[in-house]
Amino acid sequence: QAGLFPSLSANASKSHGVAAPGAGATNGYNLGLSASWEVDLWGAVRREVEAGKAKQQASEAQLAAIRLSSQTQLATAYLQLVVADMQLANLRQSEKLLGDTLQLTRNQYAAGIVGDDAVASAESQWKTAQATVVDKRLTRAQLEHAIAAQLGLAPASFALPPATQQPHLPQIPAGLPSTLLERRPDIAAAERNMAAANAQIGVAKAAFFPTLTLGASGGYRGSTFADWVTLPNRIWSVGPSLALTLFDAGLRRAQTDQAIAGYDASVASYRQTVLAALQGVEDNLSAQSLLKEEADMQRAAVAAAKRAETIAQNQYQAGTVAYLNVLSAQNARIAAENNLWTVINRQYTGSVALIAALGGRW
Repeated sequence: QAGLFPSLSANASKSHGVAAPGAGATNGYNLGLSASWEVDLWGAVRREVEAGKAKQQASEAQLAAIRLSSQTQLATAYLQLVVADMQLANLRQSEKLLGDTLQLTRNQYAAGIVGDDAVASAESQWKTAQATVVDKRLTRAQLEHAIAAQLGLAPASFALPPATQQPHLPQIPAGLPSTLLERRPDIAAAERNMAAANAQIGVAKAAFFPTLTLGASGGYRGSTFADWVTLPNRIWSVGPSLALTLFDAGLRRAQTDQAIAGYDASVASYRQTVLAALQGVEDNLSAQSLLKEEADMQRAAVAAAKRAETIAQNQYQAGTVAYLNVLSAQNARIAAENNLWTVINRQYTGSVALIAALGGRW
């Protein structure tokens, strides 16, 4: 914006030298004040200001996009940690049940009811469950460290207590207006970059027209310091100047073409950003609906697997089936539970991604 206003400068100098061949050396003292103002006849400066404001707004939007991305990563990491805590609770319960089954199998082996192979299978299942618990603890620790890093804290000094209940999963309505995407910071940044590129076309085109500069200067010039600043030594000038480039070997035309091409590129980038935003919203809306359906089916599968495990356990205790039936039922139940938690994790991640795709809220 400084280009819209006049500029004022002052200067003072002393020189010692010969002004003409054969003349003696003299001193020269100069003191001056000058002002100039380039009149913005064709709007070049105003378009520069417009481009600068658009770039400033684009920079603010980029900062908001970075903030939203960090918030998204933090929310996702926290919800994944909660899911890991829920899984850990289930895995520890499974470990306990498998330990009870191992003890029962050892008792039956001691009574001569089952063979050593059944004990080995039960012990293998129990050890596998213990290893799974350790692996899930590692996953939780890494997620906790990721949360600490997102908060700007040292991982060693940060800890979260185990989650005891699942957070509420927001149900975002499907009929959301597309105008919500206008609040997305990446779309705002792309639009402002497009506006800045458009303003640069006006700057390039203004170079084809003459420039008008209003100038004035005044001061004192003398040969001795004593009478330097006196009325006889006063000098001044005032007047306008007009300048026009007549030949530049196509430079201005090329700069205009460059500005237009830059604008076309920014338009294409803006369009691609909007299309990517629409795709992200539609993808996550579909995921929200279909994952809910999948989670309901998976819960039914877990319930059926638990019933099958209970039946197999009772039959095994009664001696009517082999341990292989119990092992198969336990594996089916554990796999069904793992699948359910995988779906729940995807639900949380998808909900966070959908809210981020809508600019952080709806």
